[in-house]
Amino acid sequence: MNMPFSPKVTLIRLLDREDADELARIEKFVANHRHGTAFHRPAWVLAVSKACNHEWRYILAEDTEGQLQGILPLSLIHSPLFGRALVSSGFAVGGGILSLNDQATEMLADTAWNFAQKHSFPSVELRGGPIPAGNWQNKDGVYAGFASSLADDEESQLLAIPRKQRAEVRKGLKNQLTVRTGSSEQDGTDHYAVYAESVRNLGTPVFPKKLFDAVLDGFGEHADILTVLEDGRPVASVLSLYHNETVMPYWGGGTHDARRLRANDIMYFALMNHARKRGCRRFDFGRSKVGTGAYSFKKNWGFEPQSLSYAIRAINGEEVRDVNPMSPKYRLQVALWQKLPLPIANHLGPIIARGLG
Repeated sequence: MNMPFSPKVTLIRLLDREDADELARIEKFVANHRHGTAFHRPAWVLAVSKACNHEWRYILAEDTEGQLQGILPLSLIHSPLFGRALVSSGFAVGGGILSLNDQATEMLADTAWNFAQKHSFPSVELRGGPIPAGNWQNKDGVYAGFASSLADDEESQLLAIPRKQRAEVRKGLKNQLTVRTGSSEQDGTDHYAVYAESVRNLGTPVFPKKLFDAVLDGFGEHADILTVLEDGRPVASVLSLYHNETVMPYWGGGTHDARRLRANDIMYFALMNHARKRGCRRFDFGRSKVGTGAYSFKKNWGFEPQSLSYAIRAINGEEVRDVNPMSPKYRLQVALWQKLPLPIANHLGPIIARGLG
């Protein structure tokens, strides 16, 4: 006689302190899960908390034997300008529920929502992962992700780039630019100077430098900075994350001269080759909003867009916060920010940006 099937009971609890054993369990769970990302890792969650002064929580789902069945990292975002929200994960383009079964998914989502109500957060944002059942909005068609396999060698990588974009890379290769990789204090200083100028030119406030430093410290050998220089002067730079044989160039930008020198093209081509030497097999170009210049740029490299879905839930009658700088409501602010002198933008930017989450 067959025994009736009875699924394992899943238990839920909150982790709100830096318990080394618990964090090690989470790291292992993320590393072994095929949908795990750098943004699920404690290294990311703790870096965001320490650099931007936001509290954090992990919601853990376990079976009756104490084995993890799912996790949900949360950043508790507080901002006088942009409001409050529970975000998974803060300052990331990924995260969300990471689970082994539907039961764990639903229990993690329900617990996050109950936590939000108890602590007066009007919304919960899950960036990636499964969409929970019930009153969760599926926000899709707004962003797309771009990822592809790396080629076997440098020449094959160059030939894998579509013809028009490959021509831009070849032009850049003639400009006698040099490339430096590392995670030293100088690397961090050069990267922040380039990145801050880049985002000012786009009309958005720069994140605190402490965030970049905390991510580098937390990720150790799983993060580094690649900088392109002209006569020793940094003109393009990117901070990249490495996770399960995949490289993600996360915070990158270029100075005013970068376009003339094709420095950004050299930066990404050099990163592809650098990542291959590190043992990576995939290149994740990250997300871009559909219809933007960044979206077109990544398509020009031969990357096919894949629609991303985010789950959002808000209290009845409350509007979900809008922190997208491309939103029409911020058009005037973006235009004004682009005109700010760089020292002023770099002073005010981190104060504003730490509340974006």
